[in-house]
Amino acid sequence: MKRRKGDYLIKLTGRIQRTDNLNDIVYDDLVEVGDSRYNYIVERDGEPLAEIQFQCGPRNEEGSIAGVLETDLLEIVRHRLQCFQKGELATREGACALTHIEEALMWLNKRKEDRKERNVLGTYQK
Repeated sequence: MKRRKGDYLIKLTGRIQRTDNLNDIVYDDLVEVGDSRYNYIVERDGEPLAEIQFQCGPRNEEGSIAGVLETDLLEIVRHRLQCFQKGELATREGACALTHIEEALMWLNKRKEDRKERNVLGTYQK
């Protein structure tokens, strides 16, 4: 992770799954537009397992940092749950989670299409 002077990591709190978590999620305390964060690390026992760099800044704008989108992560989880649902690990709860992830993707796509139609996709304009 590219660190800037003064940055530090904060453990993510307020998680829905509050107990029995294998991993911790920490994030840079560097606040960007919209009070959002862009760098996350998944750790186990203080050792990093994965780092996620989200898109920082409007796409195609000079100075923006290329990164993954929320929809990228949802598509990965969607595919993983689809695979589980095809086999012996299929559950009602997995099917419900899959439905809601697909719904989240639908709404995020609707937002993207609306922004595209209004010519504000890839900008900070509302």
